[in-house]
Amino acid sequence: MVSHKPAPARGRIIMSQSTALTVVNVGYRSTNYWVVSAGTSRLLVDLGWPGTMGRMRVNLRRMDIPISEIRYALATHYHIDHAGVAQELKLAGVPLLVPDGQLSAIRLMKRWTKPRDHYLDVTMHDNVQISCDESRSLLEGIGIPGEILHTPGHSDDSVSLILDNGWVFTGDLTPPQYVGLEDPHVVRQSWRLLRQRGATRVYPGHGPVRAIEDYAHAIA
Repeated sequence: MVSHKPAPARGRIIMSQSTALTVVNVGYRSTNYWVVSAGTSRLLVDLGWPGTMGRMRVNLRRMDIPISEIRYALATHYHIDHAGVAQELKLAGVPLLVPDGQLSAIRLMKRWTKPRDHYLDVTMHDNVQISCDESRSLLEGIGIPGEILHTPGHSDDSVSLILDNGWVFTGDLTPPQYVGLEDPHVVRQSWRLLRQRGATRVYPGHGPVRAIEDYAHAIA
């Protein structure tokens, strides 16, 4: 242990007017992978499908994002379409940021893969493990003001990245009006937390970017 993106077209840059932050969607296979940047200091949110590191590199290169400028990689949760190339990113020099509550989920990921997926196990000794309470300090250190919050609903290990400008990256947190097998109370509580912390614009793991007010009637 190391202490301490209708969705925008692939590659479209979104810039905050109040900060120097930008967001690029480098996703593929119907999943959004977001690069949040403060100049050349970058954070990758959600980490590809297994066996697709080549595709991730191509999409980053197409948007002129050197992999060496990605300060951390963060999976909103450890399902194979959101953390499939976590280990390959580490081998390429990108530290894996692991908030508390995600360790057990990392160990379970392999059970959802098959040999043809070419999934590489995530090593456990060399990750940057932090509590959500510590996340603000770490993010400020790379010029990205915000915090990581535990937002269960889709999965117990789910987290969201919320920036001080109101942008929130929610992974697969279920829109409250579309709850199926999930616990509706848990889902609503996660959305209420995000709204209380100032979320205004939602960047999900799949589908279009939306205003959080689109969910307001279901959150209340």
